[in-house]
Formats: sequence, C-alpha cells, structure tokens
Amino acid sequence: MNHRIRASHILIKFSGARRSFSSRSRDEALAVATDLKAQLDAGGDFRSLARAHSECASSERGGDLGKFGKGQMAPEFEQAAFALAYTQISDVVESPFGFHLIQRTG
Repeated sequence: MNHRIRASHILIKFSGARRSFSSRSRDEALAVATDLKAQLDAGGDFRSLARAHSECASSERGGDLGKFGKGQMAPEFEQAAFALAYTQISDVVESPFGFHLIQRTG
C-alpha cells in the first residue's frame, strides 16, 4: 500500500519558475519565503500566513493540499514533506514551481 501523508504549503513564485507569471526575481522570492519562515518560527499561524501570502490555489484552504502519496508531487517537495514529523514546518524548499514552506498535517 502506498504511504500517504497530508500537508499544507505556502508557495512563493518567481520569474522563470514553472507555471509562474510572477515578475519577482528568484532572490526576491527567497527573501519573502525566508521572512515567512521567520514569522512561523516566531509562532505565526501557518494557515493565516498561507491565506495571505501563498501563490497557490490551496491558499483559500490555508495551504491544505490534502493527502498525497509518493510520486504525486515535485521530487524536491515530496522529499521534504515526507521527512517532516507531524505538525513540523520545513525550511524553505525550492522546486520547479518556486519556494515552498511545508507543514505536515497528517
């Protein structure tokens, strides 16, 4: 049986990333993602920050991506998500879609 987890994320896109129409440079996007990580480390609410800042349709759900198994997400994203403990938040993760902050929620 394929092991599945549930996770949420905050996506910050930059120019040149896949499916990105952002005019933000990679460095600017990394600065935004790093600042959001600092806010989370200081006790910021993941769902609220996802709603306010994530550039993914999942932002409407507080970043919730639902359940997924291996092979369904970008490899960089998947590796980070599956390595997290329940409720743990990742460091900034770069994928072809942009920069992610990931929280394992189930």
